[in-house]
Amino acid sequence: MTKPKPFMKWVGGKRQLIEQILKYIPKEFNTYFEPFIGGGAILFELMPNQAVISDYNAELINVYSILCSPPKTKKMCDLLKQYESKNSEEYYYKIRNIDRDKKEFEKLKDYERASRTVYLNKTCFNGLYRVNSKNEFNVPCNKNKKVNTFDKDNLTAVNKYLTNNKITILNCDFEKAVQGAKKGDFVYFDPPYDSLNDNSFTSYTDSGFGREEQVRLFNCYKELDKKGVKVMLSNHNTTFINDLYKDYNIIVVNAKRSINSNGNKRGYVEETIITNY
Repeated sequence: MTKPKPFMKWVGGKRQLIEQILKYIPKEFNTYFEPFIGGGAILFELMPNQAVISDYNAELINVYSILCSPPKTKKMCDLLKQYESKNSEEYYYKIRNIDRDKKEFEKLKDYERASRTVYLNKTCFNGLYRVNSKNEFNVPCNKNKKVNTFDKDNLTAVNKYLTNNKITILNCDFEKAVQGAKKGDFVYFDPPYDSLNDNSFTSYTDSGFGREEQVRLFNCYKELDKKGVKVMLSNHNTTFINDLYKDYNIIVVNAKRSINSNGNKRGYVEETIITNY
């Protein structure tokens, strides 16, 4: 089977760190859990036979759900072809602003919402997914004249993987997503990162992910550890994160930052891989 790969660009995606992360993945585990699935780079690299994936971002999870259905995937792709042919800065903002009218947005079919999400991801600035306090997508256009929104072969590979294995797809809080994890299972947490400075990005949803959430995630990590679950977490290498997880194994790696609007502020930053095994 062709190995699938991420079908959307996601801030904090792990494609560039896969080789380093794989060094620390448990050699054996039962069910794989990933509560902050994002682009799914680690999921698609490991391709576990049994997994529970989740994200609090409902539009992202809707795309994963559509990709479990070949007929709906075809409808999504047909719409994406239309978007590609009409693509322009003006058209981008027309599609982006659909969520300003909540009643109209709620009338969209699930595959229509999915096509909008993918199109915006491929044509917005730096592939960001960012919403305001009203949960309205507010990333500006990248102004590219041509856009390729999907790879048909890859979407087919994604569909085959998701449907030929026991993959549960959820849209919920991370604590709820890992409730079923038990001894021998493996949980990988890749949350919105702790802030390095005011430019750090955490607006994947309207609720954000601040330090209170980081502490709640740490407490969840500890509870899983007590149950005998193997747990790995990625985050920025900050004093706050190091203090929280000081009793666990902390490995520091370099990762390239590419989302800052100021090109001079992009570059390599230190990240941590934290394990309890």
